[in-house]
Amino acid sequence: MALTVESVRDTLRTVRDPQLGRDLISLRMFGGAVIDGASVTVHLTLPIHGYPSQDELEERISKALGEAGAESVSFEFRVDVPSWQGSGQQAAIGGVKNIIAVASNKGGVGKSTLATNLAVALAESGAAVGLVDADATGPNLPTMFGLPNGFQAQSEQGLHPVARYGVKVISLGFLLPPGAPVVWRGPMIGSAIKQLLHDVDWGEVDYLLIDLPPGTSDASMSMAQEAPIAGAVVVSTPQQVALEDASKAVTMFEKLDVPVFGIVENMSYFITPDTGQRVEIFGHGGARDAADDLEIDFLGEVPLATEVRAGGDDGQPIVAFDAENPAAEAFVSIANRVAVKAAASALLQPVTIPVL
Repeated sequence: MALTVESVRDTLRTVRDPQLGRDLISLRMFGGAVIDGASVTVHLTLPIHGYPSQDELEERISKALGEAGAESVSFEFRVDVPSWQGSGQQAAIGGVKNIIAVASNKGGVGKSTLATNLAVALAESGAAVGLVDADATGPNLPTMFGLPNGFQAQSEQGLHPVARYGVKVISLGFLLPPGAPVVWRGPMIGSAIKQLLHDVDWGEVDYLLIDLPPGTSDASMSMAQEAPIAGAVVVSTPQQVALEDASKAVTMFEKLDVPVFGIVENMSYFITPDTGQRVEIFGHGGARDAADDLEIDFLGEVPLATEVRAGGDDGQPIVAFDAENPAAEAFVSIANRVAVKAAASALLQPVTIPVL
């Protein structure tokens, strides 16, 4: 039987995407086909940049179409990151496709370090990325991106995003001189979060990451109320006290109706530079066990490395400056998992009718 576009479509209903686990038609990845006798060129739309399983996907499609009568199969790819719509209760941010929160209920676990390197990793994959420093009382992102505190205080544009390492970054630290404290009550923090999200011209952004302050504070609640959050990444270290706080963060997001993409174990282990021995300074594996107990995904573990600390202090994210470092590779792997989770949420979300 001669191949047709419809027969190709029907065949692709039987092919599952290696990353998302659903058929290519329900995932809206099929963009048509050009047929020349027994030769087929399949047009596919990938939902993430730097798609990690392209070879496997091509093999699955080629095998299925070969069984359907195709003698040769070629491919044309494009990338279109899908948008998370949410429930329709929150106001969308113009141009922003997916908002992802990076959070922990405990300070000092490396949340800002993770947010910085995830953002840079996503940008290096080809995605358009923004990053909001939502820790109004302790903004760290200016330092991590090598930007001086208070450098926009006299700017005629006011507070606005700055592009660094392919990421559009914004922080209240851009307005504050070094050492200046922010002594705000809850409503002021909520108002600041709203302005950072909605009063900023983000342009076209695939992922807007929000580096939240520790704790279950007004910042987290305001964020969930002000914008449709695609999902949250919870950061922990292996110690029991950190894991208990991470569990509280997961519970908080569940109460706020924010999907939790998973948990990351930071400072998971240390590799001694002289012997290469792996030392588990703070214990190991607790975050993976917590993820199992909480029935959420474990997104990965990041080793404790002096290069990560130095890069944060010097404004040089390790992903951008030492890509072969095990910590950088871990950040890239986690960023890819987060992108896959965001794509799955957006593509499989139920259709909602916005409340007017």
